[in-house]
Amino acid sequence: MKVIAIVGMTGSGKTELAGMMEKEGYHKIRFGDITEEKIKEAGLQVNEKNERYIREKLRKDHGMAAYAILNEPKITKALKKSDVVADGLYSWEEYLYLKEKFGNRLIVLAVYSPPSLRHKWLGKRPVRPLTPEEAQSRDKSEIENINKVGPIAIADYMIRNIGTMDELKKEYENFKRWLNEQKTDMG
Repeated sequence: MKVIAIVGMTGSGKTELAGMMEKEGYHKIRFGDITEEKIKEAGLQVNEKNERYIREKLRKDHGMAAYAILNEPKITKALKKSDVVADGLYSWEEYLYLKEKFGNRLIVLAVYSPPSLRHKWLGKRPVRPLTPEEAQSRDKSEIENINKVGPIAIADYMIRNIGTMDELKKEYENFKRWLNEQKTDMG
């Protein structure tokens, strides 16, 4: 069983890819669900300000590998039954933690979209839309504060999401072929 950890900047298409994989039988674990759970537990409104506050608090309490640490029991349990797609690997420290726990079963899938396109999509999303200023601030925070660049740079495979959903699906089909070749080479 494999863990496919999807990494990319906010709005790049991670959730769409994870949804495609879930439809094909992967057990999906969205790292960001923990943020939303903690916001609700605290009785706060779900918005960018409160999301950032909770993310920073979780990292203060658990370190920069917080989301991997908090999601690892769910991943381990799910791996007993199926492959897992982890939607939203955030930091280098999370990557290191998951790599230590899952070794060669971990595959990092990066998704890239240009900032102008991501910011446009983020403004149109039905849940948690971001203004252009919020999107730029989020990008800056992800690069400077949570070490997101490392997992993108070390990714086993990169998908470019620069167009339509059909084009994203074609990129995903290419990834599946690559993944099958890896399985053949390994065994």
